[in-house]
Amino acid sequence: TGAGTSGECSVSNNRTLSLRFPIALVLSICCLTTAVWADFETGMDAYDREDYATAVREWQPLAEQGDAQAQLHLGLLYANGDGIPQDYATAHQWYEQAAAQGYAMAQYNLGLLYDTGDGVPQDYAKARQWYEQAAARGYAMAQTNLGVLYRSGHGVPQNDMRAYMWFSLAAARSTGNLQKPAADSRDNISHRMPPAQLVEAQWLANRCEARQFKGC
Repeated sequence: TGAGTSGECSVSNNRTLSLRFPIALVLSICCLTTAVWADFETGMDAYDREDYATAVREWQPLAEQGDAQAQLHLGLLYANGDGIPQDYATAHQWYEQAAAQGYAMAQYNLGLLYDTGDGVPQDYAKARQWYEQAAARGYAMAQTNLGVLYRSGHGVPQNDMRAYMWFSLAAARSTGNLQKPAADSRDNISHRMPPAQLVEAQWLANRCEARQFKGC
């Protein structure tokens, strides 16, 4: 819905007369998408300046039109209370709409609300389900939090090998401050695992990565 579309709108004109309407439709969608992206960026620029009122004004109509990126960021404003009263329930509604469109960060944030019980009843099983969807798209923070659930046995049977697997995958995909918690958790849990379990956990991580995080 606009992400990654910033160039000029163009379509080839070497089509038959019968395809003129579809071409015009594609051209209209392309130009509309570019305009949506520009509006989103205006909101992001305002957010960076801490002009949250402008960010809301730019993102609200886009979110209502179904733009997943705007829905996610509007949810973040409500979750953090940036320029508007903090409202986890409303944040949940916007996250849920973006998550339903496959937006990994929204899926992660939705899982986090269920994990912490902010705006919804705490439900580790639902947290796991949303983390799994984001993790399957390679979202490292969701992979880290899945490791935490398996390490503690929240919403899943306690399983050190699967905890190690998710921590290992997250550490490999993270950088900077986000990499250290996953790497430290992976190393800490490895110290309490028998050698055979550690070998199997490493195999699980390699298999999951080879499958591009699907069916792990």
